[in-house]
Amino acid sequence: MSFESARTWLAEHAPDLAIIDQGASTATVAEAAEALGVEPARIAKTLALRVGETVLLVVARGDARLDNARCKAEFGGRPRMLDPEEALALTGHAVGGVCPFGLANPLPVYCDVSLRAFGTVFPAAGSRTSSVELSPDRLAALVSMRWVDACKLP
Repeated sequence: MSFESARTWLAEHAPDLAIIDQGASTATVAEAAEALGVEPARIAKTLALRVGETVLLVVARGDARLDNARCKAEFGGRPRMLDPEEALALTGHAVGGVCPFGLANPLPVYCDVSLRAFGTVFPAAGSRTSSVELSPDRLAALVSMRWVDACKLP
């Protein structure tokens, strides 16, 4: 279901973007980077978080880590990752394929400024084997409420 909803959403909102299906797991940053032949930092991972009573998504570069102080400044509280069942129920995508496209529920989506280091990035496209390639600005224009500075780099 999640791949279909992501594919339908992309066909409606960004018909020029082709879904890349590697036929191999892209469920982790390392697996996605290997399957796509790119550096791990270019994988745009989607983090499903709860801050207080609010559930939100943050899309960040693959090697970035959430910074609690920055998240508190951006979102007003300390982030907690959703457990796999809650992530699936709220996004419609299983962990390893969570993406900002075709969500089961309307959730706020934020793009972290860490993505801006690259001409193109690769977010998941609703399954553990699919992704799309697009510029960070295009990604933000399609799904993001606003850019945030919520992560730190290695």
